[in-house]
Amino acid sequence: MDKIPVTVLSGYLGSGKTTLLNNILKNRDGLKIAVIVNDMSEINIDKDLVIEGGGISRTDEKLVELSNGCICCTLREDLLKEVEKIAKRGDVEQIVIESTGISEPVPVAQTFSYMDEELGIDLTSICRLDTMVTVVDAYRFIHDIKSEDLLVDRDQGTSEDDERSISDLLIDQIEFCDVLILNKTDLVNQEDLNQLENILRKLQPTAQFIKTKYAEVDLKDVLNTKLFDFEKATNSAGWIKELTEGGHEHHTPETEEYGISSFVYKRRLPFHASRLNEWMENMPENIVRSKGIVWLAQYNQVACLLSQAGSFVNIHPVTYWVDAMNEAEQQKILEERPEVKDNWDPEYGDRESQFVIIGHDLNKEEITKTLDKCLISTQEIDQDWSTLNDPYKWVLS
Repeated sequence: MDKIPVTVLSGYLGSGKTTLLNNILKNRDGLKIAVIVNDMSEINIDKDLVIEGGGISRTDEKLVELSNGCICCTLREDLLKEVEKIAKRGDVEQIVIESTGISEPVPVAQTFSYMDEELGIDLTSICRLDTMVTVVDAYRFIHDIKSEDLLVDRDQGTSEDDERSISDLLIDQIEFCDVLILNKTDLVNQEDLNQLENILRKLQPTAQFIKTKYAEVDLKDVLNTKLFDFEKATNSAGWIKELTEGGHEHHTPETEEYGISSFVYKRRLPFHASRLNEWMENMPENIVRSKGIVWLAQYNQVACLLSQAGSFVNIHPVTYWVDAMNEAEQQKILEERPEVKDNWDPEYGDRESQFVIIGHDLNKEEITKTLDKCLISTQEIDQDWSTLNDPYKWVLS
């Protein structure tokens, strides 16, 4: 039996996912499609368009508390059961999943990547994740990416403990997709549309890019495309491309024409955490996205992840520096990962800050200059860094 291709539609509330779904059903040309809707609001699919034998299934978001205390949305259990039930019926040629507007696409994709031993369901044997589609509202994107609102501020969170920001969610949806649909382009003037398109291409340089007015697309662009590859999608974000492919030599003339640019900030000296924190709190508004690894003097044993989307910025420890590990662990990692050894500094080992900054009309020299002022000074270099003023006061085990 051929595996059933699955298309997942993601996008923030009001972007046009349901309009896209209705267009797919309206133009399916006899294709037997089953629809799964994951939405806590009322279903607004045109039910007359759903074929007999296809049908609509509905799943609800579940909350999973992670070990770090975060609350994460997941479709996993309900989605596993619904997809298995549909696939085993044997009368469906395509499954389309419309995820809720506040859903992150990665957990959905993970559902199709392994067998769930607890439930005894292996979706990899009966279907294949074919296309991850993200729909972006051209009219609202710039407003929402600059917003300081959390989802709960707009009564859109999964619970009062949901601490996700609108801008973080938008970036997550854009950075993990195979097809990026820029919808409602008729509501934006050409100059703004060109700039928005280039911002999106900088954030997501790998995905197929489609501009629409009413989410009208050719079905071959979103169904059975064979585009999805988990590893490729995981590494498709613009900030990853910048870090791994060398920055400016990959910039396109169109991107530069509309003032959209990026650069990698890289230093072998640590940041003074308080000064960097102040810089982040007053970050230039034209920086749309920044992400990468940061070395903080006050936390000399651990590498920290800096992640910024629009008005929201977060920094937290993610792993120990190899140089901070015991000799046996160091040796093992250096043997397994020669790139770490190749970049080894005689004094600081693998410690360094390296992150990408993406935005419009960036003044690279000025931003670099202000970041350099946040580094440990020559007077501080010989001090006990653990005694420096610490704005975070993380307790590290």
